[in-house]
Amino acid sequence: MPKTGPFEEHSDRYDEWFERNRDVYHAELEAIRQLIPSPNAKGLEVGVGSGKFAVPLGIKIGVEPSERMAAKAEKCGILVFRDVAENLPFSDCEFDFVLMVTTICFVDDILKSFREASRVLKPRGCIIVGFVDKESELGRKYIDRRNKSVFYKEATFFSVAEVCKHLTDAGFGNMTFKQTLIPGEKKETIQDGFGKGGFVVAKAVKNA
Repeated sequence: MPKTGPFEEHSDRYDEWFERNRDVYHAELEAIRQLIPSPNAKGLEVGVGSGKFAVPLGIKIGVEPSERMAAKAEKCGILVFRDVAENLPFSDCEFDFVLMVTTICFVDDILKSFREASRVLKPRGCIIVGFVDKESELGRKYIDRRNKSVFYKEATFFSVAEVCKHLTDAGFGNMTFKQTLIPGEKKETIQDGFGKGGFVVAKAVKNA
């Protein structure tokens, strides 16, 4: 079952986080934006939430199992399907890219989710996955404090190596990375690669 309970009960609190942490939010958004294909590409966000990433990135279609979050995204003009990452309601080869931002923390089956993303992607389409690296300083803080968190109590955190393995097993390759929220750097700093930043964005291409 998708872990939607906290998002149904605390959807306003979720949105308030972005207001309180604008610099972190904008850094994550920019790291993702640097890996998004051309503006004309047809994108899908899986786990669209209330549209905090889809709207500024120009993504018009989303999947979201939480009714309250989906309703908020729809008010922002996004076409939202009430489904889960493991069972996307789309035809094969429909999208140029699929975006997942922290979604992997809450899915039941990460590999099945990636395989579904591959299925709905066009040949040579790409998946873009934003997540908190569990091996980073930030990731360790999230894990240490998750029992006190409304949203992350039931979350599963992944390392970059684990995400890469699941992407490879799902039929993706040619991976590139961006990282931000780097200790000792300004919050808006975006760097290539991974290993320093708490928030990592992985882009992988569907194998032909």
